[in-house]
Amino acid sequence: MTDDSNGAQVASPSYRLAALDQDFLLSRDMRGVRFLLEYEKADRALQRYLIRSTIVVFGSARIREDGPGSQARWYAEARTFGRIASLRGGAVVPEGQPRYNVIATGGGPGAMEAANRGARDSGAPTIGFNIRLPEEQYPNPYSTPELTFQFHYFAMRKMHLAMRANALVVFPGGFGTLDELFEILTLRQTGKARLIPIVLFDESYWRSVVNFDALVQHGMVDTADLKLFRFANSGEEVWNALVAQGIGDITLMSEDDLARDM
Repeated sequence: MTDDSNGAQVASPSYRLAALDQDFLLSRDMRGVRFLLEYEKADRALQRYLIRSTIVVFGSARIREDGPGSQARWYAEARTFGRIASLRGGAVVPEGQPRYNVIATGGGPGAMEAANRGARDSGAPTIGFNIRLPEEQYPNPYSTPELTFQFHYFAMRKMHLAMRANALVVFPGGFGTLDELFEILTLRQTGKARLIPIVLFDESYWRSVVNFDALVQHGMVDTADLKLFRFANSGEEVWNALVAQGIGDITLMSEDDLARDM
């Protein structure tokens, strides 16, 4: 019962239900809880959709369908690849069956939009792992609404991008794309992730941006490390490169494997 005698008690922040107390949930001390919530929310949605594995597509948010130079081609080929991979990889299946190699992106515009769009062209579900940024990033209109997520923590977003990945395809991009690419390359190089296929789209772009051979010459990586990825110059070539690296033989890890791997 609330009356004038206990009004101060009822109005006190300490009296709020913990699950409904935003000041408490958003406090520094609850950071670990927020990590857990970001993990569980996306994980359970993906389980409901019976998504067993993904193909992760990275690339610049600045690429435009009608953009200058090579941008229009990059966009078109990312869209083509999204459609091809969805149709051939096991993402288009009857309702109630497990889905494999579902296209997953960072959820924003540019190359990410194009890959999501291609997957949607095929009739497959497609995932957008968005991140909240100071200049708000909004999801592109092609990711499946029920599989469009928003993260505060880059670390948790990266974990969701990596943990179901059967393959990684990287279109031209800048700092963010390089960060995501080298994150996965490092996980592979150090044995912290499965040997998933990695394909870089547009060899001339990537060789102009990163001098991979110089890393070997200076002893920063082994020659064998350059075999962790391949190049391709069309959506069809990307798919063929993934198949050549055994994407059809890769299945989702068990929960025990996931726990050890991540």
